[in-house]
Amino acid sequence: MLRDRNLSRLQERNKPYDIIIIGGGATGLGAAVDAASRGHDVLLIEQSDFAKGTSSRSTKLVHGGVRYLRQGNISLVLEALKERGLLVQNAPHLVHNMSFVIPNYKWWEGPFYGIGMKVYDQMAGRLGLSPSRSLSREETIDLIPTVEQEHLVGGVVYHDGQFDDARLAVNLAQTADDLGADVLNYTTCIGLIKSNGVVTGVRIRDEESGQEQEVRGHAVINAAGVFADGLRKMDDPSSRNIIAVSQGIHIVLPKEFLPGNASIMIPKTADGRVLFAVPWHGRVVVGTTDSPLHAPSLEPRALKVERRFIMEHAARYLTKDPEPEDVLSVFAGLRPLVKNGDDADTAALSRDHTILVSESGLITITGGKWTTYRKMAQDVIDHAEIVSGVESKPCPTEHLQIHGWTREAIQPARLGLYGADADEVQAIASAQPELAGPVHDRLELTGAEVAWHARAEMARTAEDVLARRSRMLLLDAKASIEAAPRVAAILARELKRDRAWEEEQVRTYTGLARGYVFTDPASTAAAPDHAGP
Repeated sequence: MLRDRNLSRLQERNKPYDIIIIGGGATGLGAAVDAASRGHDVLLIEQSDFAKGTSSRSTKLVHGGVRYLRQGNISLVLEALKERGLLVQNAPHLVHNMSFVIPNYKWWEGPFYGIGMKVYDQMAGRLGLSPSRSLSREETIDLIPTVEQEHLVGGVVYHDGQFDDARLAVNLAQTADDLGADVLNYTTCIGLIKSNGVVTGVRIRDEESGQEQEVRGHAVINAAGVFADGLRKMDDPSSRNIIAVSQGIHIVLPKEFLPGNASIMIPKTADGRVLFAVPWHGRVVVGTTDSPLHAPSLEPRALKVERRFIMEHAARYLTKDPEPEDVLSVFAGLRPLVKNGDDADTAALSRDHTILVSESGLITITGGKWTTYRKMAQDVIDHAEIVSGVESKPCPTEHLQIHGWTREAIQPARLGLYGADADEVQAIASAQPELAGPVHDRLELTGAEVAWHARAEMARTAEDVLARRSRMLLLDAKASIEAAPRVAAILARELKRDRAWEEEQVRTYTGLARGYVFTDPASTAAAPDHAGP
């Protein structure tokens, strides 16, 4: 996946694309894969990096949604459970089965949640992972030994999927690229082209060179997530906002807070959300919250009340109470929920996806969640074929293997996230021994991986590498800051950048990453809004 090659193809193109997609998160990338797999000519542009926003900031779960089952949203749960099963099959290097334990502190919780999880199992059908079952007090402690044990009477264990969200996004971009789509990060939509009131293309700017260009397309899809309203107003200034922005935060703790391989799931917290403590990459992710915000930001920050909420609930359910200095990282993500009348409670808004077609033919897709990205993509490309008049073709993605697909055990295990590409990463380390070692003594990331990110995964900045191609920013924010000079030096060599660029990368990344350090004042400072599509 080469940015320079794709940019050259775009600049030399002299005919319209079948479909232009604006937005490089889960929804846009899924749509690009779907459209390209049907044989359409596809362009995807992303103003920043792939999964820069919402799609790299999830709870790292591929799940049906126990909460939605309780709300009675059966259709969403059924769809999500089916998609969960398909993702396990289509990206086994990234998605795996995980045990979730619901600790019970009252006698009636065992049968109550036990029955609910049996219904959850049945809804998954043949795509189920493993059956749920009730646990004794001793079995519960055996699976989650650091759970709060006072008044504990037992538990219920069920199974859902876990994944690495940003890595899946990168693999989706590679899949679309493999299928012939022109995929570009750091490319902004700065305007829409219309003919007789109909959208016929986009004006774009390459953020690296500043060069602007007009690109024609038979269909234009707005998959800009929390920024979708901005693109809709670019199309029609009188259009009403449809996005309710909801923020969720997570903290990352050392593995000692939850040893073993099972997660904790608390079905209902004070604000009505489900709370998770999930083992992930040798750490523990705890979250999340649901806080309405007035406007989106490309770099949201955890609010003080959210930080306090997560820390208090972590202390309530773990035997060891986490202190601020224990937190390795704190990160916030924004959900693009679809407004429902005047309801200001984002926790009550639907997570179903919505597709709108404006009078000009601009197609907007928003809402939804990572687990159902494939079905969202299928639905929006079906709409695009109708709106644009391009040939209607069947969707083949139900059983399409995602780039990196392999069922082989990768050694060393830390390279498992690269799937079938792991051998290529190893080859770099063998050919350039100076890149074989880690970039920091507290991080597993090697110089060879950084080089691979630049050569094959379209990483353009230190942030791309440390935040999304690897997850070092989330796993240990302070260590990632210390590793930034080494990462920037490798990138500068790979991308043929000068020393000034290298130094600017370190300054820029340090400023950003301070916002993920729980004890740094920058982690609660308001980040500037970024209202571009």
